[in-house]
Amino acid sequence: MLDSDEDVAIEAAQAGAVIVRARYGAALTRLEKSGGDFATSVDIEAENAILGVLRSARPGDAVTGEESGRTGADGTAREWLVDPLCGTLNYAVRSMLVAVNVALRTGAEVTVAASADPFTDEVFWTDGTHAYVRRDGVDERLIPSAESRLVDVNLDPPFPNAPRFQAARLLADPGFVERFRPRVVSTTLAVAWVAAGRRAAYVTDGDLRDSVHFASGIALCQAAGCVVTGIQGQPPHTGSGGLIVAADRQTHAALLALVDKQFPPDGDAT
Repeated sequence: MLDSDEDVAIEAAQAGAVIVRARYGAALTRLEKSGGDFATSVDIEAENAILGVLRSARPGDAVTGEESGRTGADGTAREWLVDPLCGTLNYAVRSMLVAVNVALRTGAEVTVAASADPFTDEVFWTDGTHAYVRRDGVDERLIPSAESRLVDVNLDPPFPNAPRFQAARLLADPGFVERFRPRVVSTTLAVAWVAAGRRAAYVTDGDLRDSVHFASGIALCQAAGCVVTGIQGQPPHTGSGGLIVAADRQTHAALLALVDKQFPPDGDAT
């Protein structure tokens, strides 16, 4: 019996992670999507495992899965957002940098979330107030830190703010090189790493509204006390504003200033 929503999120993320881990290295069937993106048979199987937990524990809630779309009752304020395998291309080429993300949005807010790493058997989770990592059944509070100076920069398309802003240009900016050390892992597991103090920050372009990819990581970082905004300082989840997640305000301010250099002043040509 799963009493709390956070228990449901953790159980669902772990159910997906079991599938992802068990099928690692096996032959995969690719299912082509638009824009050169694809899913695999493991994405589908992991999502089905997650949906099984959610439908059993919370049958009255709606669910939006990356692969299956939206199901459940219309008009409900409770909707689960499911990304069964974030880092599909990594996984397909036998890289272990992937995550399984499950979040509950109640009204306009994400109230609980879990992001599972199938290969370390860790689950990063939040009850909406605090953030933790669970290892071997033991929960440890997440404490952000910018000490590493490592910043993950997502270089995957689409780039809705191009040509004005392109994340790749950060890597060549002398101010970035002087202060930070770039990393590219191509999975939102890196967002959870900011909450855990394993990364100083994370930067991506993109439309994050109702994103099954980023809902869990954003909720984790907010609960852990990170600074979370769009790439121009606006609130997250507001459209094509991208994302800056930073361990502290100083790191966030430095990255915001570097990003701002790419945007022309008002009235200038784009």
